[in-house]
Amino acid sequence: MLNNLKNKKLLILGLGREGIDTFKFLRKIFPNKILGIADRLKISDLRFKIKDKKIRWHLGKNYLKALKNYDVIVKSPGIPIHLITGIKTAFKEGKVTSQTEIFFENCPGKIIGITGTKGKSTTAALIYKILKEGGLKAHLVGNIGKPVLNLLFSASPEDVYVYELSSHQLFNLKKSPHIAVFLNIYPEHLDYYQNFKEYADAKANITRYQTGNDYLIYNSENKLVSKIAKKSKAKKIPIPTDEIGKIPLVGKFNLQNAAAAICVGKIFGISNKEIAKAIKNFKPLPHRLEYIGTYKGIKFYNDSLSTIPETTIAALDALGEKVETIFLGGFDRGLDFKNLAKRILKSKIENLILFPTTGEKIWKKIISLKSKNRFRAFLVQNMKDAVKLAFKHTQKGKICLLSCASPSFSIFRDYKEKGNLFKKYVKRYGKGS
Repeated sequence: MLNNLKNKKLLILGLGREGIDTFKFLRKIFPNKILGIADRLKISDLRFKIKDKKIRWHLGKNYLKALKNYDVIVKSPGIPIHLITGIKTAFKEGKVTSQTEIFFENCPGKIIGITGTKGKSTTAALIYKILKEGGLKAHLVGNIGKPVLNLLFSASPEDVYVYELSSHQLFNLKKSPHIAVFLNIYPEHLDYYQNFKEYADAKANITRYQTGNDYLIYNSENKLVSKIAKKSKAKKIPIPTDEIGKIPLVGKFNLQNAAAAICVGKIFGISNKEIAKAIKNFKPLPHRLEYIGTYKGIKFYNDSLSTIPETTIAALDALGEKVETIFLGGFDRGLDFKNLAKRILKSKIENLILFPTTGEKIWKKIISLKSKNRFRAFLVQNMKDAVKLAFKHTQKGKICLLSCASPSFSIFRDYKEKGNLFKKYVKRYGKGS
C-alpha cells in the first residue's frame, strides 16, 4: 500500500496527536515530497509548529477546499464525516484513508483490537498487562496508547499490538484484527453519525473482515453485539460470566472486562498464575469509577468518563445503596434518560447536583415519572460550587459520585478536566477531615 502513495498527492486532514504522527511517518518515507496539511485552526492556534519547507498548509475556515486537489487524504478520527460535504465526496471517490487503515495493511505482527461503547480502555490495559506478564513483546496503542504509524519502522512478526479502537477509527476500515474483543454497544456519538445504525456498522468492522483463523471475543449478553457476532467468520468466544476471582476493580462490568482480557491471555497460552498476577497488580485507570478517598467521612468516586446513561446505571449498581449524592449532566447528544431516571428513583440518592445542559433534562424526566419525590436538586454552573454542595448535604458514611451520563463539553473541555477539577475541589474542601 505504501508504494501506491509514491506518486500520489497526499493530504493530512487534522493536525492533532495522530496527524503529527502521520506527518512524521510520511516524511520519513518520502523525505522530498510536498505534503499537504489541512486543519480548521490557524497557524497561530496550533501549539506546535512543524518546521518543514515542503508542507503546503491549508488552515482556517476554508481548510476543506483543498480536498479536491489531493489523491489521498489521511483523515484524523475526530473529524466528523457527515458535517462536511467535501469529506463525503472524497469517501465516495475512495480517496480517504486513516492511520488505522495504513497500520492494519502494513503491520507484520499480530493485532488485538478492542472496541465497545464503554470499557475498552480498561480491557486494553488489562490485556497489555497480561501479555507483558507472559513475556510477550506487547505494545499498547490507539486511543489509549501511542499513535501507531511510526511503530511500523521497528515492527516484526513477534510484536503484538493491543489496539483500542473507537468507532471513528473503525469507520471505513477494510481489514479486521486477528483477535477482536467486542464488549458492548449503546447509543453514543449520535452527533457524529447520521444515526445509531451507522455507528453500530462502524463498530461491526472490528469483525466484518475476520476469517476462520481469527478470534472474536464478544459479550453474548448484549443483543446487538450477539447479532453482529453471528455474522462473523472468526472463532467465537463468548465472554464468560461466571466468577473470575478477586480483581482490584469495582462493578460487574469490570469483571466482564477482566474476563475478556483473560480470554486473550489464554489464546496466547499464558499461564493462569501469570494472568492472576497481572490482574492482581493492575491499577485502575483514572476517571473510571476511580475511588478518590474518604473526606469528612464521605467516600468520593470519580466516574468522569461516564458519558451515557448506561454507564451511570452501572456505577450505581456497582456502588450500591450508600450513594447519597450524584453529579449529573453535560452536553446534550439527544440521548434518552428514562431508564436512568427509573434507576435513580429506585436508589437511596437524596441529592442531585446538575450541570447544564442535560442535568435539567434528567431532572425533568425524574419529575415526569414521580412528581412527588425526596430529592434535593441543585443546578450548578461550575465544579467548585458543585463540590461545596456535596460536602454540605452528604452525610458521613455515605458516597458522593460524579457520573454525569453525558459528555463533558457543556462547561468542561473534556472528561479529564472535569474529573481533575472534581478531585482538586474534593481534596481542597475535604482538608482537615
